[in-house]
Amino acid sequence: MALSVTFYACKKDAMSSGSIVSNGAVSITSIVQSKFLSAVTISTSGSGSSSSITLKSNGLPDHKTPYWGSGNVLYEPFPSGHAPNVNTDMTAQTYAMTIPTNPAEASSKEATSLGEIGMALNGVPLFNDREGGNVSLDAMTLTTFDYSGAHPAPRKNYHYHTTGRYTSVDDAKLIGFLRDGFPIYGRKDTTGVYPTLDAYGGHFGPTQDFQAGIYHYHSSNVNYLNTGYYILKAGSYYGTKGTFTN
Repeated sequence: MALSVTFYACKKDAMSSGSIVSNGAVSITSIVQSKFLSAVTISTSGSGSSSSITLKSNGLPDHKTPYWGSGNVLYEPFPSGHAPNVNTDMTAQTYAMTIPTNPAEASSKEATSLGEIGMALNGVPLFNDREGGNVSLDAMTLTTFDYSGAHPAPRKNYHYHTTGRYTSVDDAKLIGFLRDGFPIYGRKDTTGVYPTLDAYGGHFGPTQDFQAGIYHYHSSNVNYLNTGYYILKAGSYYGTKGTFTN
């Protein structure tokens, strides 16, 4: 059963309206260290409320995609009717994402922008529902996606826009973390239901990784343009974003 916001209204960190405030009491450090793949290097710095985690990766996927190119052991064809975009291949990057060890709700919510808004557990960047020119993903753009809902950008930087075969498919899997430090999961909660989400695409409650509860995002449960793809994240961050450099 999905936990509702009002269920937790009696907690000491709840606002008078009954909505939950994540006050930074939950550390994500041990989960980040145990869940990210070995291709991602992890370091911590600082102490107390100013402590942070930095994750570094080359951004290349650890799974099959046509963007590896034919002849590569990880090559697989495009989904039927799909073809590469003008960026036909991908190359290694030098990503570094720094996030708080104890993410907290931001007093003023900031919209996600074009580019990297988070990192998947394999080190591949997560993008929102927008494309070049800051326009919504359209049906033509989606035909450049592989089975993971991904493609390269002009810098040949491969990235995910949606859930897919190698990240999450109609489940409760941990996909990664956004730049504000909060985790993002698949479409379902741990109980197997589709949770009711707030305006930021998340809610407070237990997950398989944070059993005492944490604010966390879920990918959208809307079949985007009836394509079978489900957007990872749209709209604003719940917390204060950290840095993401390349």
